[in-house]
Parts: sequence; structure tokens; C-alpha cells
Amino acid sequence: MRLVVVTYNVHKCIGGLDRRYRPDRVCETLGHYKPDFVLLQEVDEGAKRSNGHRQVDLIGDALGLRHRTWFPNHFLRSGGAYGNAILSRFAMTESNNVDVTVKGRKARSVLHARFRVPVRGRPRTVHVFNLHLGLLEGDRRSQLQRFLGEHPFAGLHERTPIIVGGDFNDVWGTLGPALLAPVGFRGAPGRRLTFPAYAPIRALDGLYVRGDVVLGDVIAGRVAAARQASDHLPLVAEVEL
Repeated sequence: MRLVVVTYNVHKCIGGLDRRYRPDRVCETLGHYKPDFVLLQEVDEGAKRSNGHRQVDLIGDALGLRHRTWFPNHFLRSGGAYGNAILSRFAMTESNNVDVTVKGRKARSVLHARFRVPVRGRPRTVHVFNLHLGLLEGDRRSQLQRFLGEHPFAGLHERTPIIVGGDFNDVWGTLGPALLAPVGFRGAPGRRLTFPAYAPIRALDGLYVRGDVVLGDVIAGRVAAARQASDHLPLVAEVEL
């Protein structure tokens, strides 16, 4: 079973250069890749800057992804909130959120969802984790270690298919080799530059797999709409169960 997975910091659907609220550009970018799983960060709900939209539904409806979950990380003084979202073509059987906030820092979390994916005519459970880590290197390590040490990840069998993606803010590219590889995760060799979208020089976003899943090609999505839709480019991967 071949699947397309996209992780994308959509910046509330506000362009990185023109600062215009244009969710159609995000939908066009994502639609180009025909994804089966989408992991989104900085997704608004009820915010004035995004016309009060519930963006997880706006994007999900545009892409035909019926199965969705969203969790707010930050509440705005002007009303509304933004957080992480997971969208999929496949039935979702569970969703929960893991708080990895470092005391005194901005709230951070890992959104988890469990899906049932048909493989050779039989349903297979796939766990998807979507994270958005902090801006300081020490915080990022602490947040990732907490995620790895807590339920639900800590209780999963080593062969269970797991996909982990998101905005790692991994400026130096050290988190994967230092923390994820030792517990069995595999990522693409090299770095995929995703930030800033108009002229990327940083590989801030990442996608890793563990268990009975093969990671294929991983690219930074550079379709025309992506250069204006957000301040990040999407990271697009092929995986096989």
C-alpha cells in the first residue's frame, strides 16, 4: 500500500511575503500532491485574522479528507486559537494530544491519531504523530524526549507502523540522528530545505517512520503556490505499508 504524507506549517494560511490571508493557496499546494495523510501546524480556528474560519475543516473539505483532528496550542487575546491538525483519507479510531510544554515557554504539543488503513484487503493500524517544537535547542530536545517517553508512543510495539512529522525547528539537523534514530526511526538521507518558502535555506521540517513502513522519496514541495502560501514549504513523502 503506497501512501503520500505531507507535513506543512501553513502559517495560519497567511503568505510569508505578502502577509495576505489566502487559504486557497494552501489548498492548491496540498491538492497538487494528492495526499493520504496531512500533518499541519499553525492552523487557526475562530481567529479574526482568518475570517473566523475553522481551517482544519476548510482545508479538509477542499481536499476531500473527511477524517480530521485538531488541537489548540495557543489562544489569542482577540479571540480564537491555533494549533496542530491531522487529516486523512482513512478512518480515524482515536485522537489525543501530548503536552510537551517546557515550563515558562510557549505551549507546545504533539497531536496523535490512530488510523485503520487497508493493506492487501485487511485493515492495518497506523499511528501518526504531528509536532511543533520550540525555538531553543535545549527545549526541542526536552520536548522530543518527553514525547518518546510518554503514552501513547512509549507503549507501541517496535513493528507497529508509525509516522512522525512536523515543524521540528531543527536548525542544526541534530534531532533525528541524536534522538529518533536510536529508538528505531528512519528519515531520508540529507536535508530538505523548507524555510523560508520564497528562498529556503533551513531544513526546519521533518518526517520519520518506524515499524512495518518503508520511507520512499522525500521532497520539499516547490510548486508555484507554495512559495507564497506560507512561510514554510511543505515536506512531501511517499511511504509504503
